[in-house]
Amino acid sequence: MTAETVIEPIPVDESFAVPATGEQLSRAAKGLAERGYTAHVVDTVADARALVRDLLPRDKAVFTAASETLRISGIQADIDESGEFRSMRTELSDVDPTDIRAQISMGASPDVIVGSVHAVTEDGVLVAVSASGSQLGPYAAGAERAVWVVGAQKVVPDLDTALRRVRDYSYPREHDRHRAKGMASFIGKLLIMEREFLPGRGTVVLVREEIGF
Repeated sequence: MTAETVIEPIPVDESFAVPATGEQLSRAAKGLAERGYTAHVVDTVADARALVRDLLPRDKAVFTAASETLRISGIQADIDESGEFRSMRTELSDVDPTDIRAQISMGASPDVIVGSVHAVTEDGVLVAVSASGSQLGPYAAGAERAVWVVGAQKVVPDLDTALRRVRDYSYPREHDRHRAKGMASFIGKLLIMEREFLPGRGTVVLVREEIGF
């Protein structure tokens, strides 16, 4: 990238930053349960952080997906820096950085993955998007268990609205975050999760507060 390169901002639809109502969250939790997920609704980000600490095993590898929700909430630090958990990211730091295949293999099938999604419909469909797609394989099937922490502003009426939220809010916000570091972002892979196959595998923690994007 040359010094003359200018990375332009992308318009953001701020209507997707508004937290859902209590009724919408209740419908989303019900929809998730009907689709095979374990759903929790908590009042605050601090409550979500405490719940996730209680939910996670101490004797299995836990991988934190790249997520502003995890970073801002402190959940990422709890897992990767406290020493309380077996952090997959800590284990990855000991892998030869030139051995890309080993890094991909370790990240693709952790015991537990913790992350977020970019939208949840009121009938319980989850939508996640990624540039590289590295977290989407474990989200879908690679991880033995998955835990997603989701701010109330990510709950939307239906799938069409969820996809608009991804393109008109989540992607522009992520692009702007990269733009501040002199880089651009893009949508590389998109995952729609309509139902969980294995009982108890997927847990969604819905937070009444806004967090992440």
